[in-house]
Amino acid sequence: MSRVGEKIKEARLKNGMSQKVLAKKLGVAEKFINEVELGRRILNESLIERIGKTLNTDLNDVSMVVTDEDLNREKALFNETRANQSKASKKADTEVNEVWNQAFGSVLKNVPIYDYTLTKVQGSRQLPVHSNKIEGHASDKVFYLVVENDDMSGYRVAAGDIAFCHAIKEVENNAICLLDYNGKRAIRQVKKLDNTKVLLISNRGSVMTETVEIKKIQPVAKLDKVEIQL
Repeated sequence: MSRVGEKIKEARLKNGMSQKVLAKKLGVAEKFINEVELGRRILNESLIERIGKTLNTDLNDVSMVVTDEDLNREKALFNETRANQSKASKKADTEVNEVWNQAFGSVLKNVPIYDYTLTKVQGSRQLPVHSNKIEGHASDKVFYLVVENDDMSGYRVAAGDIAFCHAIKEVENNAICLLDYNGKRAIRQVKKLDNTKVLLISNRGSVMTETVEIKKIQPVAKLDKVEIQL
């Protein structure tokens, strides 16, 4: 057992918390917590800090991580493996590096931040992955969106805000969505009128509505939550 794992287990037991409860709070599998405490998983500093906050204890001891015998042994093994693969292709080297990165943060994924075209990446944020899902959605279907105007300011969705979204292919009733229609891409609230038509609602301080045929709309994403810029 590594000293990191020992300290996490000690803090968890002191808080009267099971591995299952801790895993649920962190959004990871119970097996992951067990492997951490047994020293079979190496954590990045960000995850150590999250665990420390959850257990209300200071785990972010850099010297403890750097001098950990298991960590040094695994690093040495990685370096040896990398040397033996020096003649491998560039693709193989990339895969080895990816494996190493996953060893330090296997439960985190960089989620891109896009503009409305979904082609220009304006940054990224790390979010925990649980059962290949982020916030309950497939990890390859989620992204952040920079709100580009005040069309929905009446719903407290304003220009510059960052919205967490997941990709959709069908219109969802009463959802706030990013849509393609009438040759433009915009965020609107969608209300189904019947099987053929929807009401698109915007609000810049006063409500405006448009009635559009469902077949003329291409849903892009549903906004799940918005981070308001103060």
